[in-house]
Amino acid sequence: MSETALIAGVSGIVGNNLARHLVGVGFTVHGLARRPPTDLDGVKPVAADLLDPDSLRAALAEVKPSHVFITTWLRQETEAENIRVNAAMVRNLLDAVGPAGSVRHVALVTGLKHYLGPFEAYGHGTLPATPFREEQGRLDVENFYYAQEDEVFAAAARDGFGWSVHRPHTIIGYALGNAMNMGVTLAVYATLCRETGRPFRFPGSAAQWNGLTDMTDARLLARHLTWAATTPEARNEAFNVVNGDVFRWSWMWGRIAEWFGVEPAPFDGQPNPLEMQMAGAAPLWTEIAARHGLIEPDLSRLASAWHTDADLGRPIEVVTDMSKSRRLGFLDYQATDDAFFELFERLRATRVIP
Repeated sequence: MSETALIAGVSGIVGNNLARHLVGVGFTVHGLARRPPTDLDGVKPVAADLLDPDSLRAALAEVKPSHVFITTWLRQETEAENIRVNAAMVRNLLDAVGPAGSVRHVALVTGLKHYLGPFEAYGHGTLPATPFREEQGRLDVENFYYAQEDEVFAAAARDGFGWSVHRPHTIIGYALGNAMNMGVTLAVYATLCRETGRPFRFPGSAAQWNGLTDMTDARLLARHLTWAATTPEARNEAFNVVNGDVFRWSWMWGRIAEWFGVEPAPFDGQPNPLEMQMAGAAPLWTEIAARHGLIEPDLSRLASAWHTDADLGRPIEVVTDMSKSRRLGFLDYQATDDAFFELFERLRATRVIP
């Protein structure tokens, strides 16, 4: 039976890396986005808006995927709007591909806000103990991740496909113009500090500086998505997905500073948000890009300071258990410092940073 993947959100950090991996292991891959990239070798672009059911059905009329990967979402002003919009995107997509009867598996990528709560109540209230485990139930608060899951479950009951839910921690990976990209954001911030002599200050909380944490390499996540979608034992399960190591930012910050050749400023115990540190830096980045011949002079397409601040400003230690995947056979591992360094090397090689 042929394997045909449809990736919703192919232009994002998850979808981009997943597309490359699936092509490499022999899938026929269709990449869906409002403006799908044209530089992904072997990926057939599908231009469609997940919020427009009619155009979505038209764009997918000839696409009969065996596997659907949902790797996208749209941030709204309130959680109620997040729920309305992002649930509709999942529902519209599964309604569009359902009638052909070709879908055998749907994989949904969410994240640790499943355990930590939505942006409006992020890291507050009564939270489950760490390390987070998949059997820990939903929080008693509205969350668009839960709404997305419910749409997948309802369509699976209707159409008979299997599903998997994937909950990565902060994702490290190559993608430009992405709304949540700590690796590229830190690379741009370190470059600004090096070029101007500004101090390279950790922007987050004492809890994050001193506590244990973990992260998720987008390439490992791509392999995990593929494994779950093609492994019978992983059918109809939710999984945490992290690299497999733990670290403290008090150690990682110095590693990143060393790679960029900057001196890390001593941490004073107080948050110094990147949104404040990088405020007004857009003209400076345009100048740096011109001086070094960089491919992207628009700082807003590279740095997502708000998202990095949210992750590094959390008031609690966050670590994630991967035992469920290990027991079922997924044993991949990725050192997080190497994930950062390999991303930085690629950003330099593609002239995103000097």
